[in-house]
Amino acid sequence: MYRMIAIDMDDTLLTDDLTVTPGTADAIKQAIEAGVVVTLATGRMFPSALPFASQLGLNVPLVTYQGAVVKDTKGETVMYERLVTPEISRRVIDIARAKNMHLQVYQDDILYSPEDNDKIQQYVKIAGVPYTVESDLHRLAKRDFIKLLYFDEPEALDELAEELRAEFGEAAHITKSKPYFLEVMHPEANKGSAVLHFAQTLGIDRSEIIGIGDSYNDLDLIETAGLGVAMGNAPETIKQIADYVTFSNNEEGVRHVIEKFVLQKDSK
Repeated sequence: MYRMIAIDMDDTLLTDDLTVTPGTADAIKQAIEAGVVVTLATGRMFPSALPFASQLGLNVPLVTYQGAVVKDTKGETVMYERLVTPEISRRVIDIARAKNMHLQVYQDDILYSPEDNDKIQQYVKIAGVPYTVESDLHRLAKRDFIKLLYFDEPEALDELAEELRAEFGEAAHITKSKPYFLEVMHPEANKGSAVLHFAQTLGIDRSEIIGIGDSYNDLDLIETAGLGVAMGNAPETIKQIADYVTFSNNEEGVRHVIEKFVLQKDSK
């Protein structure tokens, strides 16, 4: 029944120590052997997602940057790309300066930070990617960004999100990937749109897609997929819109979904 599985990474596929359990990896392998297309649908950069794709034996395009870029694992063919315009980017940079908030930007698979501070160092420890310090983000904003990310206290970001949505309207997609990450992207840069575009190129209907995630940036994926799955560690608002709630990321929730709905095995 299901021909594609799109899986979020952090707090979904990955345990809290940022690893994939052997049991989950084996379930993914069995799904692929059964002819199911398995891909990652992550907010991470393409270079950050690629090592995990290689570990899992995924040889299909990956949905990265919250759906802003869908690219094959060789990094040669871009199937889908939705970038933030310089006009929006400059305004986002100005707001960060005015509010004294950390803002980092992504361009050409490079992560840029205006300074070398504790926030960028904390971020790269999670993402496992290098970064470049560029004090003048406006200089970079002469060209489109893949996305821009504010890193601050959750309450401050909740307020900022409402301000940005009021100002930009449908000109930008605003979402939180973690309580302390607020991301600004092209309005069509979301996991649901990107996964659906990928599926359609393979002749796969949305009803044949399983989408698994845990956070607000997974809402579009969960709502778009024929079977939208929320992790056990997801907020209640995410669970309420899901078709199914699985175990947490530390309890092999992804493995459970694959075994139950694809391999049709009895699982814990």
